[in-house]
Amino acid sequence: MSESKRFDREQMRGARFRGCALAQAEFEDVDLADSRFTNVNSRGSSFTNVNLQDAKLTNVNLANVSIEDANISGLTIFGWNIAELIKEAAKRKNTN
Repeated sequence: MSESKRFDREQMRGARFRGCALAQAEFEDVDLADSRFTNVNSRGSSFTNVNLQDAKLTNVNLANVSIEDANISGLTIFGWNIAELIKEAAKRKNTN
């Protein structure tokens, strides 16, 4: 099978990809709502202008992840409200 495939404006609702090599693939203007990712390697990937609202991440490796310019309202990690923690840390920093 060829190394390079192009899918433009394809309707692939309900498609399943198992054991596929999609390294260095590009996804632009793609609707992945309600999708499920299991045992996926996204190491070194870049996500820009991505909507992860209501997503649930379980057993994920977030080592060395950088998040910039993000709406984190309601974001919890291990039950901790991250937006509130950051707000409190900023208050403490400004009072010192």
